[in-house]
Amino acid sequence: MKEPRSATPTIKFIDEYCQWYKNLFPDVRTFEAFKYLHIGCISDIKRKTLPAIAKIVGLDNHQGLHHLLTSSPWSVEKLRIKRLELILQVLKRRPIILIIDETGDKKKGTSTDYVKRQYIGNLGKTENGIVVVTAYGVFCGMTFPLLFEVYKPRERLKPGEKYRTKPEIAAMLMKKLESMGFKFNLLLADSLYGESGNNFISVLDELSLNYIVAIRSNHYVEILPRQHIQYLKWHKFKRVFSDMSSEHRFIREIIPGKRGEVRYWQITTDIENLPENSTWYVMSKYPDITPREVGNFYGLRTWVEYGLKQSKNELGWADFRLTHYPDIERWWEIVCSTYLMVSLHSEQMLTSSPKRESKFTSHPWWDNGNGWKNILNNLRLLIQPFIFFNLIYPWLTVFPIPQLYSGFSKLQSIIYSLTSSLFNYLNNTDFYFSSA
Repeated sequence: MKEPRSATPTIKFIDEYCQWYKNLFPDVRTFEAFKYLHIGCISDIKRKTLPAIAKIVGLDNHQGLHHLLTSSPWSVEKLRIKRLELILQVLKRRPIILIIDETGDKKKGTSTDYVKRQYIGNLGKTENGIVVVTAYGVFCGMTFPLLFEVYKPRERLKPGEKYRTKPEIAAMLMKKLESMGFKFNLLLADSLYGESGNNFISVLDELSLNYIVAIRSNHYVEILPRQHIQYLKWHKFKRVFSDMSSEHRFIREIIPGKRGEVRYWQITTDIENLPENSTWYVMSKYPDITPREVGNFYGLRTWVEYGLKQSKNELGWADFRLTHYPDIERWWEIVCSTYLMVSLHSEQMLTSSPKRESKFTSHPWWDNGNGWKNILNNLRLLIQPFIFFNLIYPWLTVFPIPQLYSGFSKLQSIIYSLTSSLFNYLNNTDFYFSSA
């Protein structure tokens, strides 16, 4: 019996990372398409459409990529579980901060599953679009996606489907993550979830999770007769942002009646005028937390959510041209996988993170920062020779220039060989990549 051929090599770190998922795919061509989509997602092409990705990876057409998303018999749930298992191996039972958020994307017409005129957080207004509830992890400042679930409006439900509110979906995601073995030291969420006592806050209590959630300014708290609301003195603290810039803010505790396990806070940039767009109300359940910690943890939610949206846009989250949700879900899961691939190159995620090769850092565009976008920039530099060769190759079929062909081949070979030490954590004994 003839042995199946090996997958065509692409870029070292792509090949090594994707090998973790290889056994989930029915044949070599499908697995190659899976790798190609990872290249397309981290590339700097403006729109991550399948035809555009096919060009930069050297395919004659995008049919194989489309087949991967629409027809190939692989399980998106198994891919998701495999990705989460990889995160668990990296974390080694260390706790993370969990952030619950929703992402909305504008879509025209009604042919796409679950699209409806609804509030789109990315745009800050009501538009025709699709909304997804997402759960993200934060570990030592590095973010990575965990789970997502599409919000299904009542009017767009399919036969047999059950309507769930966004807080109900978020609670379901949290329970699934906990059942898999994830540990959380804190949960952060906005007021949609902070105001959902029965469907969300009660689940946090059931899971014994510490939390800091936003609430509305008119949040109702029942107090006993003759009790009153106390506004304690303002505390000034420095809010440090991800780019290391800072801003002075103020926080005070609000005590309705008697202080209990659940505490209430007001945060602002201006204690005299309390501007609406920079004044927040927060509810916490976190033993012995200080006002400064509340302020900085809540600020973490704000910049992480902004950064996550920007990062997903970089990877083409909303660039799909698909209408059936099972196909869209496959695309989103591959984007999440690509996001994780970038995060895994951070010093924060792996205690044995490889040292960067001096030859690579000598590149004038190399970014020595430790943030997610800094890492993405550097990975994009590493895939440039592969992409540029695929873009110029059609011209070499018209005007053969052997020196140019061999020069590109040599450059790709050098980068491929040097990358083995840069990403050697994937060969660590903690990880097993089956080649079966």
